Parts: sequence; structure tokens; C-alpha cells
Amino acid sequence: MAEATITVTAAGPYLVRGDVAIIDSKGNRFAHKGDVVALCRCGGSARKPFCDGTHARIGFSDQASAAAAAAISH
Repeated sequence: MAEATITVTAAGPYLVRGDVAIIDSKGNRFAHKGDVVALCRCGGSARKPFCDGTHARIGFSDQASAAAAAAISH
């Protein structure tokens, strides 16, 4: 089985690639098709936890960087 990856896009969703299950707080699985899922991180999606493109409309901006996060966590 291929490793699942999560890519933080610039000013957009988390892109989850690979064989993953998305489970709600009650243990129910969300149905999704394909091997790439876009998850909301702006908080504005009407389809949470999935991205619906609202980030572009509301001007969400975040330039998350693994290097910057590593510097903060140490």
C-alpha cells in the first residue's frame, strides 16, 4: 500500500493523496471518490470537511511552510 500524503497548498485546501478513510466524530466514514481529497482549512466551506473553493472567494491566505513550522517547534 502506498504511503498517504497531505500537501498544504498555498492559500488553499489540504490535498490528501493515497488510500485514506475520512471518519467523522461519531465514527462514520465520509464517502469520497478517487485517490485525492481536498480538505478545507479556511473554515468557510459549506461542504466541511471537504473544500468547496470558498477560500478563493473570501481571500484566505496562508503560506504554511514545513521549514517555518520546524523552527517554531524546536
